[in-house]
Amino acid sequence: MPFAGVELKLHADPPTTLNTVTAYGPGFIEINSVRYTKAVRLYPDQPPTEWSVGSFDALRAEDFAALLDARPEVVLFGTGARQCFPHPRLSAPLAHAHVGFEVMDTQAACRTYNILVAEGRRVLAVLLLDS
Repeated sequence: MPFAGVELKLHADPPTTLNTVTAYGPGFIEINSVRYTKAVRLYPDQPPTEWSVGSFDALRAEDFAALLDARPEVVLFGTGARQCFPHPRLSAPLAHAHVGFEVMDTQAACRTYNILVAEGRRVLAVLLLDS
């Protein structure tokens, strides 16, 4: 037992002003303990905003192009309860700008977002909800 008798002290991370997902469930996402019930754009250092795209089927290339205004390093796209890949022509504006683009279900996107924020990455999460 290499750690026998060794005392380890654990300290909580200091409070941060960055946005993190604090809970999620059917029809909602909590960001910094504030509940959202519509699709959201989530930045580490800006207030979360409603993403006007209400559903996966309503997506347009312009919706993804507008995400470039935030100058993200990577965009996480949470597609609801199931992972659904948008047609490549929709996310083409991100690829042309050399912005990483990852598609996953919304719960996985929330977890991944929190990890990338903790690493100091310039991440943007766009999260669809199931109704």
